[in-house]
Amino acid sequence: MTQNAIETAQLIKSLELEPHVEGGYFRRTYQSDGQTMVTTPGGQRHCMTSIFYLLTQDSSIGHFHLNQSDIVHYYHLGDPIQYTLIFPDRTLKTIVMGKDILAGQCLQLHVPGGIWKASQLMQGPAGFGLISEAVSPGFDFADMEMGDRQKLGQQFPEHWVPIEKLARG
Repeated sequence: MTQNAIETAQLIKSLELEPHVEGGYFRRTYQSDGQTMVTTPGGQRHCMTSIFYLLTQDSSIGHFHLNQSDIVHYYHLGDPIQYTLIFPDRTLKTIVMGKDILAGQCLQLHVPGGIWKASQLMQGPAGFGLISEAVSPGFDFADMEMGDRQKLGQQFPEHWVPIEKLARG
C-alpha cells in the first residue's frame, strides 16, 4: 500500500465515511432537527443537511447526478476537484475547487437544484480531495437522480465527451 493510500484509509476511518452511490465517500454531519420541516414536492425535508464528501484515487469520480435542492460545496483539503455542470439551457460549465484561489480555483461552489453535476479528483500529491456540502432543503435520496450515460447523451449530445467519462452507463 502506498503512503497516500494509507493516509486516505486513515482519513476515511477518522471521519467515519461510507461509500456513496454516486462515487467517493460521505457521512452526514448535520441535519436541522431543531427546526420546522420544509414541505417540498417530494415530501417533508429538513431545512438543511450537511455532509463530508471525499474523492480518492480509487474512487475519483462523483458520477453525473441531479439534485432538487440547492447545494453549497466547501473545499477543505487535498487535491483540487473539478466539477462539470450541465444547466437546463444546455450550457456546460467546468469549475475547479481547490486552495489555489490565485489560479482561479474556488473555496465555495453553489450549485442550484435542477443542474446535472459530476465531480472528478484532479492529479495531485495528496491522492484525495475533501469537501463539505450544505444542502437546502435538506438532502433526501428521493430527490436525487443518477445520470444514465445513454439517457444524458441523448438529452445533451453536444456534451457527449464529459458524459461518456463522468456518467454511469
